[in-house]
Amino acid sequence: MPAPAALAAPAQARFWQRTGVCILLLLLFGIAARLPALHGELIWDDHLLVETNPMIRSPLLVAEAFRHYLFPDATEGHYRPVQTVSYIADYYFWHTDTVGFHLSNICWHAAAGVLLYLLLARIFPTVLLSAAGRRDGANTCTVPRIAAFMVALLWMVHPVHSAAVDYISGRADSLVFVFSAGAWLLYLQAGVRTQSAARAALYLLAATCALLALCSRESGLTWMLIFLLYVFGFERTATWRRKAAVLSACAVLLLVYGALRQLPESGPQDIAASSRTAGTTAVLMLRALGDYARLMLLPTNLHVERTVASSVKTFVDFLAIGGAVLLAAFLYGARRGGRGRQARIFGAAWFIITYLPVSNLVHLNATVAEHWLYLPSVGFLIFVLGMVLDLPTRYQRSAVAFASLAVLALTARSAIRSSDWVDPETFFRRTFAAGGSNSRIGVNLGVVYARRGEHAKAEAILRKVLQVAPNYPLARNNLALALAQQGNKNEAAELFRTANSAGTPSSVAHEPTSDAALHLARLRYNDKDTAGARAILADARRAFPGAWELVRFESEIVRATEGAEAALPLVTAFADEKWWHAGASLTAGKLFIEQGNLARAGLAFSHASRLDVHDARALNLLASVKMKEERLDEACAVQRRAVARRPDEPRQYLMLAEILTKMGRPGEAGAVLAQVSHMQAVAEAQVPAR
Repeated sequence: MPAPAALAAPAQARFWQRTGVCILLLLLFGIAARLPALHGELIWDDHLLVETNPMIRSPLLVAEAFRHYLFPDATEGHYRPVQTVSYIADYYFWHTDTVGFHLSNICWHAAAGVLLYLLLARIFPTVLLSAAGRRDGANTCTVPRIAAFMVALLWMVHPVHSAAVDYISGRADSLVFVFSAGAWLLYLQAGVRTQSAARAALYLLAATCALLALCSRESGLTWMLIFLLYVFGFERTATWRRKAAVLSACAVLLLVYGALRQLPESGPQDIAASSRTAGTTAVLMLRALGDYARLMLLPTNLHVERTVASSVKTFVDFLAIGGAVLLAAFLYGARRGGRGRQARIFGAAWFIITYLPVSNLVHLNATVAEHWLYLPSVGFLIFVLGMVLDLPTRYQRSAVAFASLAVLALTARSAIRSSDWVDPETFFRRTFAAGGSNSRIGVNLGVVYARRGEHAKAEAILRKVLQVAPNYPLARNNLALALAQQGNKNEAAELFRTANSAGTPSSVAHEPTSDAALHLARLRYNDKDTAGARAILADARRAFPGAWELVRFESEIVRATEGAEAALPLVTAFADEKWWHAGASLTAGKLFIEQGNLARAGLAFSHASRLDVHDARALNLLASVKMKEERLDEACAVQRRAVARRPDEPRQYLMLAEILTKMGRPGEAGAVLAQVSHMQAVAEAQVPAR
């Protein structure tokens, strides 16, 4: 066997060669495990964050995203502007193709896994082995690298991360991971640079990435705590002056982040304090910890939002015992000596720091959620690694073989779990089958059936939800819709009324309880009670000032009863305040046309066209305005832009041909019409194939 010195001589070249191979393997397994969800449809919050979100439709709204919560109509909730910006990029390149959004999720997760490997490979020589364990140069060089690869690989393919990767709305976990790990790596790289300019640039980039992490998800704060744990507890080469500088930089970042959180137009509302006693909270924390430990070791019955708050039906509370056992294991592993002690201390500290915010210590919208393990699971795996390091060499080889088999099994399990996300019905049915029977799941399954026209089936499910949660506004609202579709308008109106009375902004900010008021107003208007409908809408707009659908429907009522001029102030007031809302500008432009104000209409349509880079409606209307103004050259240029945006729509070519004909260019108009004929022929030829 070569001497340690012989191994160390070409170490740098072999390091980069092995790093490249490891990265390729990470990408191969990480992507393969998530491919079944690639063609998945929009599910749950995806409809609000992607399908109907006006904040993601133009790169012009990147800066504006920092002035809003994640759900733009919300008056409280998650401040995650970087997640919104990532959707802006997806919408720009992919429009409404969900494959592109899912592909981005997979890429962010893959990048997180690669950065985790690179980060652990850098810090493991410091934190992995105790002084007694660093016996020679060969072990110090190879063991940390192999360990970093195995931890990153197991983490990447673990199915417990499904909701963070396969679910478009769960992207925030990957985003904060990428930016936080990237910031940490940049900090380490700056520490070995000798040129002051390069070092300063890397530190600045690290701070920028850390701020982006904070703006991606609130767990960026726990990432900062882990980083400080490393700097003050494990980074032996750093001077106290450097550590003080790091602490000061983190304080500055927190101040900047705090200032950014003040930008949203409506401040957070006070949420009622939890009525749980200290004893109940302690039990919930242990039960959640036990459930998380079980999910890490045996990832079955996966269903996104879980609960450990139900009463224990057996004499022995196995979940609480499991949580206590895991805590005892952390304490024992941290106190016990051996080569892996430092790894166990670091892993246990990583897990506990990142677990506490989601441990039920404070009241959250769930007691357990699988995606909350995205960051703590790294600490869990590092702790297990520390236990393996104390095994004799022959058992360590067996542990590596076992870990390799676990990678294959977890990859297969992740692929199966990813297939749950192919469409809403599959997702909600399998969630029910796996034990996820909370009220939100039931409401969403009812909505799936209602959209397919199976209103009786939706009614049955929603009535069961209301038996469990009788005051749940969304269940009342959707049951009322199902009843209205079946002709039971009296019970529907009563349900809309009661749902509307509960329809104040919810502590779960993205639950659209304003829908109840909107549907109740529609019922009143259809029954010729215009005054009643307007009164309901006026009250609802005071409770939900950012809800465009309320303003739009009230403007339709006013326009029908009093004319466009009376409806215009409602729409323009909203459009002026929410300048980023393309739909409001589009509606304002239409009202200006009815008023005969072509100049204002043109400005409104031009503004709306810039707020949605794929929508051709504003350009069509702007071209029509130009035609009315006899500015045919400008109308032609605008309509060509509309064709470029929607080249698959024949109506865009027909309108362009009409403009060209009016301009006296029949040859060009004929060529455009020939394109329409070709598109129709291709479409007709594809029908038999389908």
